[in-house]
Amino acid sequence: MESFLSSSESQLTYTRTGTGRPLICVPGGPLLTAEYLGDLGGLDRHAELVLFNPPGSIPDASLGVDAYRCDNVAEDLEALRQHLGLERLDLFGHSAGANIVLRYAEYHPERVSRLVLVTPSTRAVGIEITDEARSEVARSRATEPWFDDAFAALGRIQAQNAVDSDWDAITPFSYGRWDADAQIFDARMEASRNLDAAARFGAAGAFDPPVTRSALGKLRAPVTVLAGGIDIRAPIQAMEELTDIFPTGELLIQPDAGHFPWIDDPAAFVALLAPHRGSRFL
Repeated sequence: MESFLSSSESQLTYTRTGTGRPLICVPGGPLLTAEYLGDLGGLDRHAELVLFNPPGSIPDASLGVDAYRCDNVAEDLEALRQHLGLERLDLFGHSAGANIVLRYAEYHPERVSRLVLVTPSTRAVGIEITDEARSEVARSRATEPWFDDAFAALGRIQAQNAVDSDWDAITPFSYGRWDADAQIFDARMEASRNLDAAARFGAAGAFDPPVTRSALGKLRAPVTVLAGGIDIRAPIQAMEELTDIFPTGELLIQPDAGHFPWIDDPAAFVALLAPHRGSRFL
């Protein structure tokens, strides 16, 4: 693990894996450690993955509360760029981490060479996802043995009368295959969650969707959005709307994947993004 001085002059960390052109990888959560990204299903054979650990992912009592805000974390990426001595960045954002990537592209478009957004959150650009859109995707899993309990829990969450166990009950909807490996992966990822940091990620000032959308509409760097065909967190319609913001946006769909496509089918994930299939990494 290596470290650098953040925009707020605190120490942040990152790890490297693989070989090739650097790809700066920003985890979701928000503000989870990047450990759960691993080698992204073998994508490290096509790029050097620089796994960025955002503020809050590793406990640090010296951090002020504003350090966790999305717009400020975006500036930490600029500090990382300078630390690495790179003229421009290839950026990968997963889930909530895509918001950090998008705000960075808004602030520093001249420093962006390409964006890869995997099952991204759309909060930074103000794209709302309706309960019905999520439910429609969820109903496609009706033959799964866990479906009845999970769908009932989803309904209670949407009606705002959920109990704590309902959030665990809907977890299978985030995966294309809810097997033992996915359950182990999910448990390890959840164990690293910093709820306090996550709560501060979207504090007042973190987002300005109209301004962000306007800036991204002028971005000339190539942008790839990769969606999971059965992802209730980022349904295809919302991913299409996000892709359309960018002048050079491209939408890729991994049909049987949920929110973590490199876990559901690593080979399919890498095949979509690898150089011989049109990747911009190399």
